[in-house]
Amino acid sequence: MEVRRKEFMKKKFLILFLVILVVVICCKKPYTPNAINVPNNYLVVEGTINTGQDSTIFKLSRTVNLSGNTSSNPVLQAQVTVLDNQNGSYPLTELGNGRYGAPPLNLDVTRQYKLSIKTADGREYASDLITIKPTPPIDSVGFTIQNNGLQIYANAHDATNKTRYYRWEYQETWQFHAKYQSQWVSDGTEMVLRTPDQDIYSCFGNDFSTSIILGSTAKLSQDIIDHNPIVLVEPTSEKIETRYSILVKQYALSTDEYNFWVNLKKNTEQLGSIFDPQPSNINGNIHCISNPSEPVIGYIGATNVQQKRIFVRSDQLPFTWVPTYPYTCELDSIFYCAGKACANQVAVLLIPNNPPLYYAVSALPSPPGPPGFLGSSRECVDCTIRGTKKRPDFWIDND
Repeated sequence: MEVRRKEFMKKKFLILFLVILVVVICCKKPYTPNAINVPNNYLVVEGTINTGQDSTIFKLSRTVNLSGNTSSNPVLQAQVTVLDNQNGSYPLTELGNGRYGAPPLNLDVTRQYKLSIKTADGREYASDLITIKPTPPIDSVGFTIQNNGLQIYANAHDATNKTRYYRWEYQETWQFHAKYQSQWVSDGTEMVLRTPDQDIYSCFGNDFSTSIILGSTAKLSQDIIDHNPIVLVEPTSEKIETRYSILVKQYALSTDEYNFWVNLKKNTEQLGSIFDPQPSNINGNIHCISNPSEPVIGYIGATNVQQKRIFVRSDQLPFTWVPTYPYTCELDSIFYCAGKACANQVAVLLIPNNPPLYYAVSALPSPPGPPGFLGSSRECVDCTIRGTKKRPDFWIDND
C-alpha cells in the first residue's frame, strides 16, 4: 500500500507540473513595441567639439527599424558647422560614411559653442550653447594580470576638484601572425620563393571601443580617478600573442552630459534581465529646429581631449596564456608528377583565387620523393584577410 501511495503522489505531482507548464506557456505573449516598426528614422549625432590640438570628428546616422535588415544608416551630404556666440563659424568637411571632421580648431575657451547641422533633405538641427569644460591630463594608463585576462586601467586627477565626471574611449592595435608561414608563391607558371615584400605571415590589427566607459568622483572628497577599468583582453585573444598597444582618450563631462551617458549605457548595455534598469527616454542637448517635435539622439560636449598610449609585450604576460587561432587549420601535401611539368601543375593549383585554394607553406624534399609542397588554406596562411601589413607610424618594437 505504501508503494502504491508513493507512485500515486508522483503521478499527481507530475500532472500538476504539466498543468503549470501549459498555463505559463499559454499566458506568455510576445511583446512587440510600436517603436520596432515605426517608419520614422531619427537623427543620431556622435562626437565632441574638440577645443584643443586634436581633430573634431562627428558621425551622423539615422535610427533603423529593429525588425529590418539594415544595421546602419549614415547621413550623407550634410552641412555640419561649429558656431560660437561671437558669430564665429568653423565648417566641417564630409569624410565619408556619415563622418564629418575638421583639423584642430584651437577654440577660444572664453566663448560658448554649438553644433549646427543641415541635412540634404532640408532639415535643420542645432545643439544648445555649450560652455567648454577642460579635461585634465591622464596621469597614467597601466595594466594588471588577472585570472580572466589583461585588465587595462586609467588614472587621472584634477587638483582643482572641478572635473568630477569623466568618459573614456580607446583604440587597440596589435601585431599578430598567421598559423603557418608561406614560403612559396606561384608566379602563374611555377613555384618561386616569396620575397620580403610578398610576406603574408605577420600583420597588424586594430579595433575601437564600443562600450560606454564612465567614471565619477562626485561623491569623493578629492577629484582622483584610481584604476578605472578601460577594457579586459581575454588570455586567449590573438591581440596579445606578440605585441599589443592601446591609445586611451579622456573626456571631461558636465553633469548633464554625464547623466546622458549613464542613461544611454543603461538603455544599450544593461538590459536583458529582470534585475536590469527599465528602458527610458534619452534626452540630449541637440534639437530639430525645422520640426521641434522630432526626437534627436545625442549630446554635444566641448573639451580638449587628453590621450595616452602604452605597449604590452607578450613576455610581460603569463606563459600559460596561449592565443586561440580563429580558424581550423590543417596541412596537406600536394603531389602530381616528376620534373618541371609537375611543378607547373602544382603552381596552377596554388594560383590565388583559383579554387581549390591552397597556399604553399614549404617544399617537400626531392629527390627521392616527387616534387611537391605542403599547403594550407588562405585563412591559415594569409594574415591580410583580417589585418594589414602596413606598420603604424607610432609602432615601436622596444620600450
